[in-house]
This record gives sequence, structure tokens and C-alpha cells, in this order.
Amino acid sequence: MDRYLTGTILKPKGLKGELKVMPVTDYPERFLSRKEYYVGKSDGEAVRRNVVRAMFAKGFAWLFFEGIETREDAESLCGMHLYIEEKELQPLPDDRAYVHDLVGLSVIDGSGSEAGVVSGLLQMPAHEVYEVTMSDGRVVLIPAIDEFIARIDTGKRQMTVPRFEEFL
Repeated sequence: MDRYLTGTILKPKGLKGELKVMPVTDYPERFLSRKEYYVGKSDGEAVRRNVVRAMFAKGFAWLFFEGIETREDAESLCGMHLYIEEKELQPLPDDRAYVHDLVGLSVIDGSGSEAGVVSGLLQMPAHEVYEVTMSDGRVVLIPAIDEFIARIDTGKRQMTVPRFEEFL
């Protein structure tokens, strides 16, 4: 079963088990309606936890989980991640894609040859950056902006970067 990262637990607040969560999503308002998460250091070891109460303020989610009733209980979850199942993913507009849909795309250069494979997406202050791993193991960073990315076709599993050579 595939699960997807949606937040990271930062710290407890107060004495009754409340947790401060950093959203990792374009849809942070969903924290107010979601009733369960898988919580763990990784997707593979995450366990399902029911949400008792949720709030959203100043860019952070504040959650109470069933069975987490003290500050000590909450501290034991700090640093863990919140995951959701694929069926809970928000449908995206045609011009958007989830990171898991982008990782693994073949990167096609200006000559029509495969230059590498998208291996990650990094958050930078100005914009996101695609991490592309070439066949020789070198990693190239490509700004995720229209000026450099001509086309992304998740169906064909390809990303076209006509000016790829500029980043070598």
C-alpha cells in the first residue's frame, strides 16, 4: 500500500498531548477535515492514529491524536511524519503533479536524447528545483520553471528540458 507524506511533527504544545505539525502539502486546509493519519519515522513503520481535534493557525496544524494525552506522549512523536493513503490524495488540476508522479521521469534534452532521470525535487527559497541523476551518476539541478522545462508528460513518463546542456 502506498502512503504519501503530508506533514512532520515538530513539537508538543501544552500538557495535554497537542502537537505542532509542519504541513508538507499544497492543501494544508485538509488538516482540518482529515480524521486519521499514519504516523512514523518512515512510511513502512507508520501506524494509524485517529485525530481527536485539529486546528490550523499561522501556517501550522495543531493536532490531538487519540491515545496521546500527556506532554510525554506527545514528545515521543516529535520528528515523526504524517502519511496518508493514495485514495486520500486531493485531485490536481491538469497543470500540476504530485512529486511521486515526477520522480522517475526520463529527462529528454534538446537533441531528443535521454539525459537522465528525475530523482527528486528540492525546495529552494526562490522556487523548486528538479534533481536529475545522469547515467554516469552525476546529479544536475534544473530550476522547476517554465523557462527551462518545455513539457512534462506523466503519461509518457518524460520531461523535456531543451537547454539541459546549460546545467552541466
